[in-house]
Amino acid sequence: MTDSSSAEDRETAIPRKGAARTAKLASLPIGIAGRAVGGWGRRLTGQSAEEVSATLSAKAAEQLFEVLGTLKGGAMKFGQALSVFEAAVPDEMAKPYREALTKLQAAAPPMSTRQTHRVLAEQLGRTWMQRFSAFDDEPAAAASIGQVHRATWHDGREVAVKVQYPGADDALRSDLRQLQRFSRLFQAFVPGTEVKPLLAELSDRMNEELDYQAEAQNQRAFVKAFEDVPGFLIPRVVASAPKVIVTEWVTGTPLSKIIAGGDKDARDRAGSLLTEFHYSSPERAHLLHSDPHPGNFMLTGDGRLCVIDFGGVSRLPEGIPQHLGEMTRLALDGESSRLMRLLRESGFIRADADLQADDVLAYLAPFTEPLAGETFHFTRRWMQRQAGRVGDTRGRDFRIGRSLNLPPEYLMIHRVTAGSTGILCQLDAEIPARAIVERWQPGFAA
Repeated sequence: MTDSSSAEDRETAIPRKGAARTAKLASLPIGIAGRAVGGWGRRLTGQSAEEVSATLSAKAAEQLFEVLGTLKGGAMKFGQALSVFEAAVPDEMAKPYREALTKLQAAAPPMSTRQTHRVLAEQLGRTWMQRFSAFDDEPAAAASIGQVHRATWHDGREVAVKVQYPGADDALRSDLRQLQRFSRLFQAFVPGTEVKPLLAELSDRMNEELDYQAEAQNQRAFVKAFEDVPGFLIPRVVASAPKVIVTEWVTGTPLSKIIAGGDKDARDRAGSLLTEFHYSSPERAHLLHSDPHPGNFMLTGDGRLCVIDFGGVSRLPEGIPQHLGEMTRLALDGESSRLMRLLRESGFIRADADLQADDVLAYLAPFTEPLAGETFHFTRRWMQRQAGRVGDTRGRDFRIGRSLNLPPEYLMIHRVTAGSTGILCQLDAEIPARAIVERWQPGFAA
């Protein structure tokens, strides 16, 4: 019985037993703590603090993302969510994180061909092969809870077939429970970013991520909203089932490759289109694509931004709340008293918080720098400064940040905006951010 169970785990490529997954996740804090002890030993033998720190960071990043990538499910989903904050990691630590994250975004161990065919038969019917004129059994890409195959539909269209891993639902639930236990450990990997709410939000969205038919409906809504908008391409849905989704195949350059080696024009164009997509979606589609990581975006040969993976979507029937635009404008203009009043009225400041208007403005104003001029150059250095400023436990900004409150209805918007900003900094993009925000963010235009 043990042997057949192990074979099934290998076949599905996603460890299904909670004990096995928990053991892998539990190895992370133990391994990192062990390396820290070893680091003190190397300090005693004469290595500098910087050398030891860089070594520990490289090993910790390698272990962290190797485990997350192998586990897939919620662990890989969390790793992808962390990936957009790589730009906030100090330069001396960034290289191993960057390499590990790129690897995580791009690939994970695949299912066996037999298991893939079994899922397709369960979801599309026993005659599923007749719906395709060709099907490549070798996965073209991996997602957090599924893998993608290239195929040709019976009418000749090139299509992408996303197949959900068997046991993904159990794995997702198990991972997120375990990851929440270790949230303080992961906090060190992303300074200035709150990991615990990120994990809570991923857990809340779990059922949406698992339902590919719901994802298909989301994708159809985005197709309709952007089909006549220059510069964008949303692949059409061809067929869907609860655990399989078939969409048009699109060839392009993933943002991860543009980040790694794209020229300035490609970086700037990708950054501009990504920003427009983020800010315009709530008005055009009344939806917000809520899974911002480089693996979900690519530039096509004719310069369009292709967006994929609509499992995580936030519904905004009234668009982006006007208060957010008003607050941004007041912070940009230095209107501390009016900003403070609006923050209190909107629930961003706790009733018992003892804060001064000028201190709150000093905390928020640096975040509006990208909107101060006609263009802004998003860099890793800029994001590192912001992360260091709000993450320094000895500083005033850390204390002020802890006194502010983020109402639940704004959590998703805040996280997606932060994630998109992280990608812009990875891209090193210079873009007309102010004009885009003025066009699409209600309440911001003067």
